Amino acid sequence: MLGEESSSGVHVERRSQSHNLIRDLIHTRTSMLALYSKLAAQKPFTELDDPVLELLEEFCEVLVDYTAQAHFSLYRFIEEKMEKRKSVLDIADKVYPRIFDSTQLIVDFNDRYDDFSNTSLVQQLENDLSKLGEVLAERIDLEDQLIAVLTHSRRSNSDEAKTALHS
Repeated sequence: MLGEESSSGVHVERRSQSHNLIRDLIHTRTSMLALYSKLAAQKPFTELDDPVLELLEEFCEVLVDYTAQAHFSLYRFIEEKMEKRKSVLDIADKVYPRIFDSTQLIVDFNDRYDDFSNTSLVQQLENDLSKLGEVLAERIDLEDQLIAVLTHSRRSNSDEAKTALHS
């Protein structure tokens, strides 16, 4: 019995930690999208003055933080075969390859604009931001599908436990 309580406690703690990671990811994602909107509102880009350069640099930092956080919050457990729920694994198999592809496009954007010293790229920034926006929209949709299954599974398990307790 003690072993079951201990195992259950670890299970609940891991779920709680997972919930916190998802919440933090959504917060970082929201910050990234706000910066994206601010940056996109600066177009047309004819020359990059200091405020736009600072905004671009801040956006790239938060974009990389968001991408890394998503990996450690959602995908690491799947990659390391720590996730056991079939519903989560099924949706992960469906969305992860497309999320992985978007990660490479995000890294490419960051590499191009993070330390923006090549002012000849100013003409490409508007187009690159537009393409990045499309990639981010798809990625967020895919992440939300995975988050929905993760949180639904949690709620279902919690509901089942409450029903068992009240029976």
